[in-house]
Amino acid sequence: MIKVAVDAFGGDYAPEQIVEGALRAADEDKISIILTGDEKRLKTLIDGKAGSQLIEIVHASDVIQMDEAPVDAVRQKKDSSLVRVAQLVQSGDANALVSAGSTGATMAAALFIIKRIKGVERPAITSLLPSGKGVSLIVDAGANVDCRPSQLVQFAYMGSIYAEQVLKIHKPRIGLLNIGREPGKGNHLVQEVYPMLQESSLNFVGNVEGRDVTRGGIDVVVCDGFAGNIVLKFAEGLGEALFGLMKEEFTSTVTSKLGALLLKPGFRRVKKRIDYTEYGGAPLLGVNGLVIIAHGGSNAKAIYNAIRVAKEGVEHNIVDGIKGVL
Repeated sequence: MIKVAVDAFGGDYAPEQIVEGALRAADEDKISIILTGDEKRLKTLIDGKAGSQLIEIVHASDVIQMDEAPVDAVRQKKDSSLVRVAQLVQSGDANALVSAGSTGATMAAALFIIKRIKGVERPAITSLLPSGKGVSLIVDAGANVDCRPSQLVQFAYMGSIYAEQVLKIHKPRIGLLNIGREPGKGNHLVQEVYPMLQESSLNFVGNVEGRDVTRGGIDVVVCDGFAGNIVLKFAEGLGEALFGLMKEEFTSTVTSKLGALLLKPGFRRVKKRIDYTEYGGAPLLGVNGLVIIAHGGSNAKAIYNAIRVAKEGVEHNIVDGIKGVL
């Protein structure tokens, strides 16, 4: 049985929302889960609940806070809930980990404890964005703000493997994020990467602009973590702003309220497609174990989906797939 280690004290709404999401995953999907954190408090949250029979607790006396220096916190807080989940994956007692805690600290724990896959220069965060034709996978979405050309090529390979094995996309189309579609556009980094991707065995379709990310037709968008994180956060903020404006307009008059009632089912479907909680978490590709980084504001639904993403990654042997290519 697949076993997922969950940092029960990582995130803005820990541990209650984390535990609720874990219980749902155990109850509905029959996933075996290890929760790390204060044992006494966790027991009070799971005792007698549906799914609790598939959950075990590993005590951790400390918590890494969001505002702590990631590397120092991982090195100094050996008995933190985050360090414990990384140790469980490293030892083989868990197949994957999920944390909604500090992204930097989660990356540090993955690098120091689980370590990189041999041959991988830098791990990359992947994130799904809804598009007009499904989803686009952003690689890197924030792990590496400064990159070398060879690292972006590796991001492309890792993203392609994930898209093919987990998303079931045959020959994923790879695009290089740029300010124009012409080969000569962009800064020195993307100009160097372009011919390298052309010469690779990947299904590289050329440069893509920001607007192409959500139009559809590109399965994997490759970029450094600086640009990727801006794209991701801008998309999240734009979605929230648009729905806020729509709500304001549709409740402004009696007529618009009646129209909103008719359109409500459609709006719900659209909102579901762009809701980050539906996608769960972002896999950190390139480390020697499956690591899922969840949004810091994750609620129970987001944690449930993050655990589901972890299970799918294990089932499709993503780590072995990357080892076989890089």
